[in-house]
Amino acid sequence: MSKIRKDIIEAKGFSIQVYTEDFVNDYISLTDIAKYKNIEEPNVVVANWMRNYNTIEYLGIWEKLNNPNFNPLEFEGFLEQAGSNAFTLSPQKWVNSTNASGIFVRLGRSGGTFAHKDIAFKFAAWISAEFELYVIKDYQRLKNDENSRLSLGWNLNREISKINYRIHTDAIKEYLLTDLTGEQLSYKYASEADMLNVALFNKRAKQWREENPDLKGNMRDYASLNELLVLANMESYNAVLISKGLEQKERMIELRKLARTQMLSLNKLNTTDMNRLGDNLKK
Repeated sequence: MSKIRKDIIEAKGFSIQVYTEDFVNDYISLTDIAKYKNIEEPNVVVANWMRNYNTIEYLGIWEKLNNPNFNPLEFEGFLEQAGSNAFTLSPQKWVNSTNASGIFVRLGRSGGTFAHKDIAFKFAAWISAEFELYVIKDYQRLKNDENSRLSLGWNLNREISKINYRIHTDAIKEYLLTDLTGEQLSYKYASEADMLNVALFNKRAKQWREENPDLKGNMRDYASLNELLVLANMESYNAVLISKGLEQKERMIELRKLARTQMLSLNKLNTTDMNRLGDNLKK
């Protein structure tokens, strides 16, 4: 995961908040969507939607598919009552009673009821089929923009990795290859590159190709942003270790430590961002 973002999509002149977690788990404001039907009291619109049998049934199915901590017994109780004249259910009561994860209630400024995009689109369709299409259209525009930015970031890290690879190979040539033949030279380059592959990916390039015969390119072409960033750091660090005269076995140990430490740090940052999104939506 990269970081938490707050974005805005537009549908027929209405601004709708979207919280994006790692560009994957998106929560859209039901309160903002409801303003299309009742700009003065959007929460009443949300409450009326949640009284329906079909709504409760859909929410329960979504939670069963996506939330292992969902309480199905409470859900069944709500489903039996749904649709009756006396039945009412607030988003907060739904979350507290069933331990639902598809809906959040956020207090304070820019607060309201937020729901996973699957649920938000269902709500928009209940309000207006036309409005739902406008919401989906601008949401897709947002996702296309995000994908473009992610692709740019991946390519940037790939280019950084290529530059560091040149530094890396220059260090090998200067300090390790002075007395080798051309054939040995090619082998040594491959050996050093594969040492980095094993240190980071736990496998050699040949092993990856054998495991993925239908994929084009090499394992680095399919690496994550985090992996490419760590790989670039490893190539620079290996060049330094080579210049200091460390043997390949010693360098392998140091590079493996570096890979583990940096990947753990990056994953920890990603996990922190995930938790922060949940906290922000509940505030």
